[in-house]
Amino acid sequence: MPPTTDLTVTFPSTAERELDQDEEWCRVGIDGEERKVRFHDYHEIFGVPGLYERIFHDHLQCRSPAEVVGLLGRRLKADGVDPGTLSVLDVGAGNGIVGEELRALGAGALVGVDILEEAAAAAARDRPGVYDDYVACDLTALTDDERRRLGAGPPNCLTTVAALGFDDMPPEALQEAYDMIGDDGWIAFNIKADFIDAQDTTGFRRLMAEMVRSGALEICASERYRHRLSVHREPLDYVAVVGRKRRHGGRFRRAT
Repeated sequence: MPPTTDLTVTFPSTAERELDQDEEWCRVGIDGEERKVRFHDYHEIFGVPGLYERIFHDHLQCRSPAEVVGLLGRRLKADGVDPGTLSVLDVGAGNGIVGEELRALGAGALVGVDILEEAAAAAARDRPGVYDDYVACDLTALTDDERRRLGAGPPNCLTTVAALGFDDMPPEALQEAYDMIGDDGWIAFNIKADFIDAQDTTGFRRLMAEMVRSGALEICASERYRHRLSVHREPLDYVAVVGRKRRHGGRFRRAT
């Protein structure tokens, strides 16, 4: 995947105020023209070949695709499960970096899902053939055709990497994807460590606790690791989780 010609990325200086993770931004120079890009403006980032990788992997050293898929792979091996039996829904698939890791693992079938048309176009441009199908859709308002495409397989594994929190994906969207996974299917995701600490006020800790308490989800493995660096070079810790969907009708419920 060749990057756009003369692509440069610079970050706020340490003299500028410290930014929360959902406020981070950088300056992007494309053929001599510079503009400010927020990290959560994915539609804009995916429109520039090579920009996502330049920001998050080259500069900020993002580890999450390899960490989450690696943990899933180790758990499959420990349980004697052939990765080739997996039919995966990769939710929040972006331009296919997680899909590439899943292919390297040996996943048998792979469908990408993202709400952004720009993400689907970027995956087709940057990693053609990684996904068997890629559905750009709103999981909370699926058409019959979208539901049919997502349910092909049928899926027995759900992955979502760097898509939970910061309003990137509402609980209702994750609920829809989770409900498509067959009983005893695999669930692999990551979440910012702050969101499951005792002082969390976002509701994610209560959400996960309810999933486990109700028997909907069995946690099989979890690891805390460095997701990436912040724009000021501070480590951002996440937790990778691999589990099994254990109860039919188990719910990802919004915490109240």
